[in-house]
Amino acid sequence: MIYLDNAATSWPKPEAVYDEMINCMKTYGANPGRSGHKMAIEASEKIYECRENLCKLFGISDALCVSFTGNTTEALNMGIKGLLGPGDHAITTSMEHNSVIRPLKKLESLGVQTSVVKADAYGRVGVESILKHINKKTKLIVMTHASNVNGTMNPIRDIGEIAKRHHVVYMVDAAQTAGVCPIDVEQMNIDILAFPGHKGLLGPQGTGGLYVREGIILDTLKEGGTGSLSESPCQPDILPDKYESGTLNTPGIAGLNEGIKYLLDTGVAEVMRHERELTRYMLEGLYDIPKVTVYGTQAPEQRVGVISVNIKGKDCIEVCGELDEKYGIASRGGLHCAYLAHQTIGTLESGTIRLSLGGFNTKKEIDLALQAIGEIAK
Repeated sequence: MIYLDNAATSWPKPEAVYDEMINCMKTYGANPGRSGHKMAIEASEKIYECRENLCKLFGISDALCVSFTGNTTEALNMGIKGLLGPGDHAITTSMEHNSVIRPLKKLESLGVQTSVVKADAYGRVGVESILKHINKKTKLIVMTHASNVNGTMNPIRDIGEIAKRHHVVYMVDAAQTAGVCPIDVEQMNIDILAFPGHKGLLGPQGTGGLYVREGIILDTLKEGGTGSLSESPCQPDILPDKYESGTLNTPGIAGLNEGIKYLLDTGVAEVMRHERELTRYMLEGLYDIPKVTVYGTQAPEQRVGVISVNIKGKDCIEVCGELDEKYGIASRGGLHCAYLAHQTIGTLESGTIRLSLGGFNTKKEIDLALQAIGEIAK
């Protein structure tokens, strides 16, 4: 199998991820933060170790500002719905995943106003376009770091500076960049960061997280058992308990911790260098195939390894099926849960064939994929 669906979930994982998840289940798979026995304490320590490693990865100063979630979608909902209320104004872009668009659409029915900044045909969002939409009621700018449709990256640091200057909370969806591109929440002026565990961080599905800068208070999406202040009927205000009701996915977080340790040892900059080299190589090959249209910027340094294409006269879903069944290549066809992004780049009616690279892909695999696409295009 040549796996080119890393934008959905990365595969394979480092061996230590699998091993530690099994080890957790066998040796310390108790409920963290709920009991005082040795297994529960070891589970709690493993979870805190993962928080600390996330801080190292993202330049976060306080591990208690990191809350675990089931995925990026949950984290985005927590940040968006927890911050905004009737009368508030939010700014987003036309390249967002539905995990941003749908929560905002729901809040519009409750009196929240939303401005959607139009990206260009390559998916690029201009800094000045964001700036001109800021008004006195603007409370949040929420946007993707890189598109899950065509890989185009946004100028996160520059927009973060604008948000800071205008005292607007800045939330970044790092679904396609966490573990793939260096992220420093202080240097980039990111107030809230939503990220998956199962993509670039190389952890299992069912893991993700939310960083909330100290001083920003979110309303809670859910309340319940936290293992703290059990004598009170009210949700505790202490972090991270406030945002972590219910039993955490300890085996998943243990596996995620190993994925993060792998990245810390390897270096995210090295992962980015490898993926950009493969992205450049694949783009050059795709541009040489007749009947193939490639979407997004041609500059590898302005994108991640998410490449969307179409083949003239071919249905994208059927092509992905042929890639799988005939050539053993995993890809994804359709609208990728991002209808507005497809509308922006002109593929809402057709969808695209998405080929998304990961840290374990090789040039040989890219050669085989290019050969397969060339044969289908003929």
